[in-house]
Amino acid sequence: MRRYLIAGLLVWVPLGITIWVLHALVSTLDQTLLLVPESWRPEALFGFGIPGLGVLLSFLILMLTGILAANFVGARLILLWEGLLSRIPFVKSIYSSVKQVSDTLLSEQGNAFRKALLVEFPHPGSWTIAFLTGTPAPSIAPLLGEEHVSVYVPTTPNPTGGYFLIVPKSRVREVDMSVDEALKYIISMGVVAPRARTPVAGKRVIAPPVPETSNIPAAPTRQ
Repeated sequence: MRRYLIAGLLVWVPLGITIWVLHALVSTLDQTLLLVPESWRPEALFGFGIPGLGVLLSFLILMLTGILAANFVGARLILLWEGLLSRIPFVKSIYSSVKQVSDTLLSEQGNAFRKALLVEFPHPGSWTIAFLTGTPAPSIAPLLGEEHVSVYVPTTPNPTGGYFLIVPKSRVREVDMSVDEALKYIISMGVVAPRARTPVAGKRVIAPPVPETSNIPAAPTRQ
């Protein structure tokens, strides 16, 4: 009986959590319908709500914003908008910080969170998965002596919390693991281990270049 109970949990727990996350996401995005005049909402037009309509509206808003930001006129408007926000106390510090983080994470030119590393944490001899976030600030780097890198060490099973560390480049190891694989490995507490990659015969596998960590030594090959 215990085996059947566990087998049932293995089916329903991932499905239930997935449905719960999707429901929370759709419910949150449906709040964008509040931007629409009340007379235009589904409740007024059809007499009932349409779940997921806010998702389509959010997608449409993002697409239109992206199209606007990609042309010259839109870019000028965004610069004016950012200039206005930069003159508002308190709002300026929040907006600029969030924008720097989002630009680093979402920009195609950025290298943050695009490389999984092994670092010694929380003490020497104990290793964990971390993500490269860049290099120390210019005001900090001269105080460190040897070359360092900035890394983010996520907690498990919730990787949204973690620790920001500045560690010597010589003390980290680059891992042959994608960011997605590393996140699954962390969230599962090491249960879901990434499969070993088998190079295709006659094809050379080249990792994407990361200028900040070009000299990081690779982890020893698993036997």
